[in-house]
Amino acid sequence: MNLANLITVFRLLLVPAIIYLIGTEAFMAAFLVFLIAGVSDGVDGLIAKRFDQATELGAYLDPLADKALLVSIFVSLGLLLELPFWLVILVVSRDCFIVAAVVLSWMLAKPVRMSPLFISKANTTGQIVLVAVVLGDLAFGLELYLLRDILIWAVALLTVASAANYLYDWGRHMNGGSGASKA
Repeated sequence: MNLANLITVFRLLLVPAIIYLIGTEAFMAAFLVFLIAGVSDGVDGLIAKRFDQATELGAYLDPLADKALLVSIFVSLGLLLELPFWLVILVVSRDCFIVAAVVLSWMLAKPVRMSPLFISKANTTGQIVLVAVVLGDLAFGLELYLLRDILIWAVALLTVASAANYLYDWGRHMNGGSGASKA
């Protein structure tokens, strides 16, 4: 356990806090916690690379922390009707599908080599921007309805494209082709 991993664990610990803040409609605080989580994500990555603290544990913890945070926020905002249910279902289902594919690969003794794809990075970036806009809108009363709608559709398209790309890579991997890619 090193400093970079401790920061990632800290980000994981922010998940229940942000769910509570969104659930109690403390949107300004939720927005600030989301910003802290975002900064911590950048800082842990910088420390890991700059000070040679990249570890196998960190390689698993970092994306887990990111997914736990984003999925929790999507579900919380969906329950408050601030995000459409169909989008929440789409985002959560994609992540569940990827986890199930990885587990199945391990069970069949064909572990998947994880490496990030551009479309997956774009999808995660789109989700982060959407969450930031929604939380910022709720915190500051900006009435960014058109921007929200545009981002909702962009995230939906990126989520479907990312899932399709992952499914294609995973299918190739399971059939003896090259490895699959990271969510």
